Order: sequence, then C-alpha cells, then structure tokens
Amino acid sequence: MDNAAPQVSVIKMYAAREEIYPREVQGRFANVRWLFVWLTQLVFYGLPWLNWNGRQAVLFDLAARKFYIFGIVLWPQDFIYLAALLIISAYSLFLFTAIFGRVWCGFACPQTVYTEIFMWVERKIEGTRSQRMRLDRQPASISKLARKTAKHMVWGGIALWTGFTFVGYFTPIHILSAEVMALTLGAWEWFWVLFYAFATYGNAGWMREQVCKYMCPYARFQSAMFDKDSLIVTYDTERGEPRGARNKNDEAGAKTLGSCIDCSLCVQVCPTGIDIRNGLQYECIGCAACIDACDNVMDKIGEPRGLIRYSTDHAMKNRWSSKQILRHTMRPRVLIYSAVLMLIVSVFFGTLFARTPLKMDVIRDRGAMGREVENGMIENVYRLQIMNTDEAPHRYRIQVGGIDSIHLETKDEVELGSTQSLAVPVRVRIAEGKGNKGSNKIWFRLQSVDQENLQIKEKAVFFVPR
Repeated sequence: MDNAAPQVSVIKMYAAREEIYPREVQGRFANVRWLFVWLTQLVFYGLPWLNWNGRQAVLFDLAARKFYIFGIVLWPQDFIYLAALLIISAYSLFLFTAIFGRVWCGFACPQTVYTEIFMWVERKIEGTRSQRMRLDRQPASISKLARKTAKHMVWGGIALWTGFTFVGYFTPIHILSAEVMALTLGAWEWFWVLFYAFATYGNAGWMREQVCKYMCPYARFQSAMFDKDSLIVTYDTERGEPRGARNKNDEAGAKTLGSCIDCSLCVQVCPTGIDIRNGLQYECIGCAACIDACDNVMDKIGEPRGLIRYSTDHAMKNRWSSKQILRHTMRPRVLIYSAVLMLIVSVFFGTLFARTPLKMDVIRDRGAMGREVENGMIENVYRLQIMNTDEAPHRYRIQVGGIDSIHLETKDEVELGSTQSLAVPVRVRIAEGKGNKGSNKIWFRLQSVDQENLQIKEKAVFFVPR
C-alpha cells in the first residue's frame, strides 16, 4: 500500500509583476508628449493663482455652494451644465478615439503626464536604464540608500504640491497657503491634501503601467470605439520581416532580411513593456515612444522611417498612402460623432452665455392657506427665494399679477449683493369677490431697477377659501 503524501500543486491566477525600466527616447512624439506635460501642468498648477474680479478665477466653493469659472458663477440649480459638460467630454473621447486611437492616454492623461515627470526625476537621480537596473541589483549600500531616498523625497514633494494645488480649487488657495504656513490647516483639508498626494505618489511612482493595464477601464472597452480606419501604432510586418541583426554596409543581409534589425529598442522604451511587433494589444497606450525609437534606428542603418508608425488596419492591408488614409477619416461614425458633438457644444455655450443671472423660486406658505383679513380681503403668504448670480449688486422690484386687484402688501423692492441669495417673505392680497374659489394662477416678476432687461418671471398659485 502506497502511503506517500499526495502532491500539492499551486496554480497562480495572476502573473507576478516584472519590473519595467523604460529607456529614454528622443524624437518628435517625445517632444509632443513633453509639450502636453508643460501645457497641462502650467494650467493645473497656475490656474488657482489667477484672480478675476477680486476673487480666485476658478474656485469650486462647496461650502457656499458656488462654482466660479472666470466670469461665470454656477449654483446647485445649474447642475445641468455639469451634466452637459460630462456628455461633451464623453463624445469628445468617442470622436478622438475613433480617429486617433488612444491619443488621450498617450499624451494628455494625468497618469501618463505624472509618470513622465516621475520617470524624468528617476533618470536624473538614478541614471539611465542600464544604470537603474544595475543599481537595483546591487546590495544595500550608503550610495544606493542616498539615491533612493533623494528620489522618493523629490517624488513626495511633487505629490504634496499636487495635492495642495488640487485642494486649492475647492478652498481659496491664498487662504489655504496661509493656513499651511501657520500650521492651522483643518482636518478635512489635511486629509484631502494627503489623499491626493498619496494617490499621485503611488500611481506615478510605483504602480505606473499597472494603472493602465488593470485599473483603467478605458483599456478594456477601447476596442468598441475602434474600427479598421482608426489610427493606431502599428508595425509593418511586410516590410520588417524576417528580422535580423546587421549594419548598413551589410548588402547581403539587406537583400535577405527585412528592415527590422531586432534591436528590441521598441520594447525597451515602452512604458507598459509590450512588444508592438506582436500586433495591437490592449496594454498599448498609443504614446508612440516605439515610433521614435524605431525611426532613430532606421536613420542609423540608412533605411526609410515608418517601420513602426501611426496607421490603420485598412491602410496596412491595402498599402494606402497618407492621402488615402485622410480620405477615409470622414466616415459615417466620425460624421455622426462630430455632428452630435457640435450640436451639444452649441446648445451648451448658447444657453450658458444667454442665461439670466437671476433666479427665483416661489414657495407658498402651506401652513396658512388663503385667509380673510380686514375689509374682506384675501391674503396668501409666500417666500421668494432669490439668487443674484451676477457679480455686481442689484436692486430688484417685485411685481405680482394674474388676478384683478392683486397687489403686494409688503415692500416691493429688495437689494442683493454680488452672488448673494436671500429669502424674502411677501404677503399678497386681492379685494373681496375677486378670483375664483380654490386655486388661481398668478405670477411673480422680479426686475432689476438699474437694468430693465434683467428680469425673471415665475408662476404661482393663489388660494381663495371656498
């Protein structure tokens, strides 16, 4: 009888992460990436410090429930504009992806931008790709500890400044900076500064390609927005194969081998560690680093550029020229996306700039229906919730109509300061015998005294006892 212990086999459901050491690359697409790094960070870090009409130009004041965007002030009632902005962003993403593939991921996504910044810091402190790999294999030493500490301190500084700036969009940044200097920052402000600093530090410094490969949902559903005419980073198999190492003076090799010399630089520069020569993969973020690396190699061996390039499936299959690719850009999907996007953008900005900077809600006092007062008059009580969304003070005149003899018993003028909200109680009366028993439709009009075209009219109900 065999009493041997049974063999236990462990099946790993997930592959262990392999450290990626992206190589630095120079080229036109690398320059475009850095252009977007500068543009996005100048806007992000600089915008909170801009002033507009004596206040922060862009401020989402959650405590006061007001959103300031340069000369526009939005209130909770303007939530429709936020919904429209999200729809515009979604359609823009659909349109750009249908034409240019994952251009957003490769050049403007915050994960890409901050990873680029953090990798630049890493290269400046730890050296080139081979030097970083060699440093990580070395045993612990004072020199290694000093370099690693310096790198993480710089990363932490960038992350903290990013978290501080982000919170500065919700708390006036001049007040926030004074509180930081005086060490009087509130608990919630500390929490959010540290939370976004930790997210930046972790995502751009440690997780990097893992965010793009596993956490970002865009990588998973991008194929639904691609078609055979979407621009993607592609490897020209017909021209590149068979691969083989050679130099530009190797005439025999040039006749039997393809243009690819199998240098693997396209893999070494890839931030997600894929080999683009294996075809389109969901991990590809479209950053075009492999295009720059390959073009540099082609220049050195005397071959034309474009072995790896932006192209489409149809263009690669049919060997189309750039003009033919451009002609196939305006296809039904793109035209529909463009038309819908233009319509939404036009309506959005049209309604945004044409809106009246004045809001009024009429709330009738339900605790007292209609009541009879002196001389047989009928009185109803209302509360007018008035909001002056303009950044200038205004005096408003209150008017009421809809029933003969209807008038205000309370004062008919009210003054509101800049972006101020005020609840105004009013008493409305009609003469005896006027109006129908039960509910009667009336209206309130609020008109600026100093600006006649600034007015708003709201419907209400006047109740006459039966």
